[in-house]
Amino acid sequence: MSTKATIVIIEDEKNICSFISRILEPEGYRVITSNTGRNGLQHINSNHPDLILLDLGLPDMDGLDIIQNVRIWSTTPIIVISARTMENSKVTALDMGADDYLTKPFGTGELLARIRTALRHAQRSHTHTSHLYEVGDLSIDFERRLVKVKGQEVHLTQIEYKLVCLLAQNAGRVMTYESIITKIWGPYADNDNQILRVNMAHIRRKLEENPAEPQYIFTEIGVGYRMREE
Repeated sequence: MSTKATIVIIEDEKNICSFISRILEPEGYRVITSNTGRNGLQHINSNHPDLILLDLGLPDMDGLDIIQNVRIWSTTPIIVISARTMENSKVTALDMGADDYLTKPFGTGELLARIRTALRHAQRSHTHTSHLYEVGDLSIDFERRLVKVKGQEVHLTQIEYKLVCLLAQNAGRVMTYESIITKIWGPYADNDNQILRVNMAHIRRKLEENPAEPQYIFTEIGVGYRMREE
């Protein structure tokens, strides 16, 4: 089987590290493992992996420090895998530059799906930006600024359109409340999520067949929003 991508796993629990390796290697991924943060950084610097799977609770350093270090010089996708369930841990990791967050325990299918999403997003970023988002009955033509559901044009306000485009262009990734507010309303905007939630409620009423059970824009409770991937 040909190698799909190189993945560095930084995880101090050897049984979990071994478990993840046994999942990834049959899928064709080249796997490099490390049980400490410093050794993991060395592997990242020397191997330039396509993706990093990172535990936050390492014996020699906090995983957040690794995210901060890597983001100084690299855009390599980072998926955090941690037993920390506190929402502020997820938000901090994502705001510092992590691409996604999985809480232990996790399923094999979910892990592989998140990896595929992160790698696809990185590939799109390195090649070209798509001018069209299509999933289910929803389509967004970024060049024409046109949003349609079931072939019918949907009229969005300027802010609603900006929100939908931001999420669609990052489809599959979690966007934190703070990052969305900063990108849409600017760095000096009030971080109160209420204005964002109100706009999202309006958007869902226009895009979703059943806003209570969304098919396109999902809420990551206490963290932010994730748009369904194409």
